[in-house]
Amino acid sequence: MAPPGKFKKSLTLTDLTFIGLGSIFGSGWLFAASHVAGMAGPAGILSWIFGGFAVFLLGLVYCELGAALPRAGGVVRYPEYSHGPLLGSLMGFITLIAFSSLIAIEAVASRQYAAAWFPWLTVEGSSDPTPIGWIVQFGLLVLYFALNYFSVKSFAISNNIVSVFKFMVPVLVIVLLLAHFNGENMQVHGFAPYGMAGVQAAISTGGIIFAYLGLTPIVSVASEVRDPQRTIPIALILSILLSTVIYVLLQLSFLGGIPTGQLADGWSGIADLYSLPYRDIALALGLGWLAWLVIADAVVSPSGTGNIYMNATPRVIYGWARSGGFFPALTRVDAKSGIPRAALWLSFALSVFWTLPFPSWEKLIGVVSAALVLSYAVAPVTVASLRRSAPDLARPFRVRVLSVLGPVSFVVAALIVYWSRWQVLSWLLGLQVAMFLAYVLYKLPSAAGRARLRRQVQCSLWLIVFYLLVMVVSYLGTFGGIGAIAHPWDTLVVAVISYGIYEWAVRSGLRAEELALEEDDGA
Repeated sequence: MAPPGKFKKSLTLTDLTFIGLGSIFGSGWLFAASHVAGMAGPAGILSWIFGGFAVFLLGLVYCELGAALPRAGGVVRYPEYSHGPLLGSLMGFITLIAFSSLIAIEAVASRQYAAAWFPWLTVEGSSDPTPIGWIVQFGLLVLYFALNYFSVKSFAISNNIVSVFKFMVPVLVIVLLLAHFNGENMQVHGFAPYGMAGVQAAISTGGIIFAYLGLTPIVSVASEVRDPQRTIPIALILSILLSTVIYVLLQLSFLGGIPTGQLADGWSGIADLYSLPYRDIALALGLGWLAWLVIADAVVSPSGTGNIYMNATPRVIYGWARSGGFFPALTRVDAKSGIPRAALWLSFALSVFWTLPFPSWEKLIGVVSAALVLSYAVAPVTVASLRRSAPDLARPFRVRVLSVLGPVSFVVAALIVYWSRWQVLSWLLGLQVAMFLAYVLYKLPSAAGRARLRRQVQCSLWLIVFYLLVMVVSYLGTFGGIGAIAHPWDTLVVAVISYGIYEWAVRSGLRAEELALEEDDGA
């Protein structure tokens, strides 16, 4: 057997920025506009701005972590560094669910839009694939796998080429739709016809947070980046700022481009009327050639993002396997290519699995958004905890006013998770609690490891309490719950709980003598 290899430092700032932008601009921009309009009306613009602000806060936190500790699969390694293997395993599991299903979502999105040309790919009257449509999805997953199998540079080159085309079409859509902009649409039923509850719901379940969440692929390939201390922060910030501007302009142009007569009965039916938003509105405006171009981009854009997550997921699996000591074969890196190929095979298998029980984009979106934000939410806790336990750690990028930014970003992430609705949180958070119990029971028989296990539980208990409390409020609240706690009091209760949990979590981290930050990832 060949000796284990190391990750190869071949990614530049351009490569990393395109990875960030490419992972952000996948299927989100193609589907979210009509969902957001149907849930919030013109106030959906505020949803995009708030979502961009929330992700920007979390991105700043990741800048400090990514620059100080550039590790493969860093998004799941950082919780282990600050709070131990148990927390790392929990975060690794939830991130693995999110990343592997994202690969599938993008293949599904490509197939759904391609059905505008080839109707036999989708079951008539639904978003589900026909047998041939599923085979097409499977073929796309095989393509993503092949592009990532040989080297990280071959992946980066293909991603850069695709990304250029991906951004040309949204910019063209913005310019042409703004030329048909009708300002009356912004007030025909009031700017916020469904109030702030609609704005909040659109962030989590309308596809906004899903559309923005492209930061972690940047961090996941940190061990393969040239000059990561400088490159990672710049790429993260550029990706967020540019995507926010484009998303706001896309939503604005969609809202103003709808023929006003179609809004007579309100905004709630817009998602059904414009199921393929930019293709359908181009046809409504008589721009058939633009509709054709949007469909072409809709096949390419999600595939580019699926390719990125097929690259990032093996790094997450690598980090998860190292955190929990699971399946040592998953931590092997091929000596010649620098690719964790066993983890890549598992990523491919999981992506195929996710196309089986959840066949449409709409059915997966809420689950994936909540899972990704859960993995993001731990980052400010990790940064603040490491500030206490490792004050001398070199931090090329240092977040200012962390005493304010840390709790604010954690509370914002918690609220986005809460707005995902009870139907999603009940099983997603419940699954995490079950994983916590399974980990403890698995480690408990080892008498020698009980003291270490006790310490891991002490460091991670805050997360389980957080999950349980959010589940209780979600059941009693107005976002899919029974409504016993009225809006906005339910949101306020979650904010207060989150702040208290954040303070507990920061003080629950490992002590200085327990830290193990130095290792060789091939970095």
